[in-house]
Amino acid sequence: MPPSDQSLTRDDRRFLDAALRLGRRHLGRTGTNPSVATLIVNDGAIVGRGITALGGRPHAETIALDEAGAAAHGATAYVTLEPCAHHGRTPPCAEALVSAGVARVVAAVSDPDDRVSGKGYAILRNGGIAVLADCDAAGARDVLGAYLTRSAKKRALVTLKLAVSADGMVGRHGAGQVAITGPVARAQSHMMRAEHDAILVGIGTVLEDDPELTCRLEGLEDRSPRRIVLDSQARLPLDSRLVRTAGRAPVHVATLDPQSDRARALAERGVRVIAGENHEGAIALPELLEDLAAIGVASVLVEGGATVAEAFLREGLADRIALFEGGVTVGEGGIAAPFSGDRLPEGFAVRRRAVYGPDRFMLLERDD
Repeated sequence: MPPSDQSLTRDDRRFLDAALRLGRRHLGRTGTNPSVATLIVNDGAIVGRGITALGGRPHAETIALDEAGAAAHGATAYVTLEPCAHHGRTPPCAEALVSAGVARVVAAVSDPDDRVSGKGYAILRNGGIAVLADCDAAGARDVLGAYLTRSAKKRALVTLKLAVSADGMVGRHGAGQVAITGPVARAQSHMMRAEHDAILVGIGTVLEDDPELTCRLEGLEDRSPRRIVLDSQARLPLDSRLVRTAGRAPVHVATLDPQSDRARALAERGVRVIAGENHEGAIALPELLEDLAAIGVASVLVEGGATVAEAFLREGLADRIALFEGGVTVGEGGIAAPFSGDRLPEGFAVRRRAVYGPDRFMLLERDD
């Protein structure tokens, strides 16, 4: 008989928290697989560490067990996601943990994938391993939310990022980019870019600001996500920064007429054209998110300003809101924000707050 599941100890919580932090390192870099982390702990010491490798293989458990070697016998494995249970050319991670002689597994959240859900835990228990399941679902959503959303809803997870001035504005008409937050908050914003599979804006933002939408943190330039433009008429200028840098990070244009001369010209310059569904003259967002998930995009950071943010909120497609509030006053000609810290959208709750220099930040999540 396998040992009975035990209660979570203070050390269990500490090591599971450390595993979740470790998993953030490869966000946006593991292809269609989630950025899972595993810690192997024996006698209070970490003897093995693993994160899903770049590109998605090998899995975290395999890497951590290889590092731990014989020290994995009798140890506790802290995993951020239920170990996989399906066979490919290599055995599933759940079987690898059993073969290594691991005594306990503490898992943050179950895997919603039908090939795994509950089956990974069953393999572990049948192999004599004590399992503590779903020990930190909220913490796992913070790191693995994109994978969990794509698995459950078959679409990419959406984070709306908005910077709002002291007088409730997101910019000024005809002024291009307006600096609302300081350098510390902007660095955090660029880190968010590095952790997402794609960044999305509307064509209005591109025509107004001519942004590059890359990650400009030193040492993380190669983690710039795909750039996606909602552009129903394929108006993206051929001399824009996005087109000129399409070789550095992929650029996608979602348009209603992918066979138009404009779309063909963009494609000739390396821009990837996505055929969008027409909804009242605009790109149908639910279908777009499904199409993005189908090509491996599990997380989208929406930076498209007030109009695009309102569209995602109206469709009920925003899963998270990253709200930065600066002390700058925009004044006359300002573009009003769709919400602010004092006027939050319905159906969202504050999950985290932070202060970055003179600016405030809050992360909101949809209640469901």
